[in-house]
Amino acid sequence: MNITGYSVERLKDPTGILEGERYEFFLEIEVPEDDELYSENGIELKVIFAIDSRGERIAQYYFYEKGTEKVLDFELEEEEEITVNEFCKTHLDEQNE
Repeated sequence: MNITGYSVERLKDPTGILEGERYEFFLEIEVPEDDELYSENGIELKVIFAIDSRGERIAQYYFYEKGTEKVLDFELEEEEEITVNEFCKTHLDEQNE
């Protein structure tokens, strides 16, 4: 899995129920053709990244097919989750500079 592009937006909690801050990342990812996650349309990963008393972390994520927005039932492998978490931390810091 290779992250080839992204966008990020801070989410606002109008209710004030959620502790801390939440950011929505849309990651464009490149997947090898022989991977079961592969799609000709391309794959993206939506990540809700939280900063709260539990630290900086991935609160939720899901893969979806570009164009169709079809949600795919796959989970990140441990190494991929670490990579995505670090990517989000790094690019959030860049945005806040």
